Amino acid sequence: MSEAPSISELEAQERRLTLPHFTHDDAWTLGALLVTLARERRAPVAIDIHRGGQQLFHAALPGSTPDNDAWIDRKRRVVERYGCSSYLVGSRFRAKGTTFESSSRLDPDVYAAHGGAFPITVEGAGVIGTVTVSGLPQVEDHALVVEALERFVGA
Repeated sequence: MSEAPSISELEAQERRLTLPHFTHDDAWTLGALLVTLARERRAPVAIDIHRGGQQLFHAALPGSTPDNDAWIDRKRRVVERYGCSSYLVGSRFRAKGTTFESSSRLDPDVYAAHGGAFPITVEGAGVIGTVTVSGLPQVEDHALVVEALERFVGA
């Protein structure tokens, strides 16, 4: 199991993982990379990439369930609302001694500040989409997305 990153580490990840562009082909490449990483680990995850209101990539690997798709939607909405990773949002609430569910005033059936959704940020444009994984403990969902983005940026 991965170690929980600090708020400053989460913020640094987001600064570091800003992309020069993000196309439909980029979504396919990133999604396929996530599938490869998840298959290597036999991770029972669902993977989703959205840009704006359009789903550009989705995969459900063996062992994932429809619940993972519901978690994806809830985590993605947190990124769309707050402009940062779902794990960072939840961590900020925990650092204040509370929880997202009790203090955000948002419906927990619609929003989930659990790790696994990460903003797709493009230089000069800001957050233009999300990449989300669901099916592992939240720290591991988040770490898988970050690892894939690091490899994608390095490619």
